[in-house]
Amino acid sequence: MGKGHNRMWNVTLLILLMLIPLPAVLSWGKEGHYAICKITQEYLSEDALFAVKQLLPDSAEGDLAAVCAWADEVRHNYHFRWSSALHYIDTPDFKCNYEYCRDCHDSYGHKHRCVTGAIYNYTMQLKSAYANTASELSYNLTEALMFLSHFVGDVHQPLHVGFTGDLGGNSITVRWYRRKTNLHHVWDDMIIGSALKTFYDSDLSIMIQAIKRNIAETWSNDVPVWEHCAHNYTVCPDRYASESISLACKFAYKNATPGSTLEDEYFLSRLPVVEKRLAQGGVRLAAILNRIFTSKTTIAQS
Repeated sequence: MGKGHNRMWNVTLLILLMLIPLPAVLSWGKEGHYAICKITQEYLSEDALFAVKQLLPDSAEGDLAAVCAWADEVRHNYHFRWSSALHYIDTPDFKCNYEYCRDCHDSYGHKHRCVTGAIYNYTMQLKSAYANTASELSYNLTEALMFLSHFVGDVHQPLHVGFTGDLGGNSITVRWYRRKTNLHHVWDDMIIGSALKTFYDSDLSIMIQAIKRNIAETWSNDVPVWEHCAHNYTVCPDRYASESISLACKFAYKNATPGSTLEDEYFLSRLPVVEKRLAQGGVRLAAILNRIFTSKTTIAQS
């Protein structure tokens, strides 16, 4: 075979390799994060919506949902590899509870490097910069907004506050109907994917509208409770994390042992949990941003 043929073969092989999807541990998947941020935009105050649009990159075209998966897209990039530990929290096996001081650290034991620590950090960055125009702090506020929006979504995925021993379900191999996968991926993507095909005509916007309708009707009395943070705090991710590990024990891990096949019974009983967590994530992210970007007049008066 001549050199020209070798070159053509190498190019063809390279193209084929580029078409093969690389394995990645995502969070909620793009659909889940997109849904959360679409819901968020419905609940933003005028001040918050203005501030968010000012901070969004031009590529977002004013749509927060367009950048809500950004933190997943960059986490394997060399410059952002440090952010990988910020997407989740590992809790002690089978304890089914979460404590910030005990659990918020990375695999090297560095404190505050977990999803709740990241939510506190990026909330503080945005709030301090917005409340103090003369601030000498040089935060990248666009990145802070994109990280915060993503991590508030992550902390609402129950297996992002899972057990240390199975890496939040990543090492539990199961079948989702006929497809071999892992339990974490089921909760990130597959429950939502199956719901889209089964109930929403494979249209994410229809699913989002249905969740919004539930927020306005079925869950309307719960919304103020979801939004509230004790002691007038701007953000309270420890509460969201405690809910997630509780749901992980009650729903995600239950009847999902290694090698098991998860079908209709699991799917139909877990889908309402997933949809409610997407709703809570969206409503709470809006409440956080509304508190961060309260008009300066209000801040001065309070």
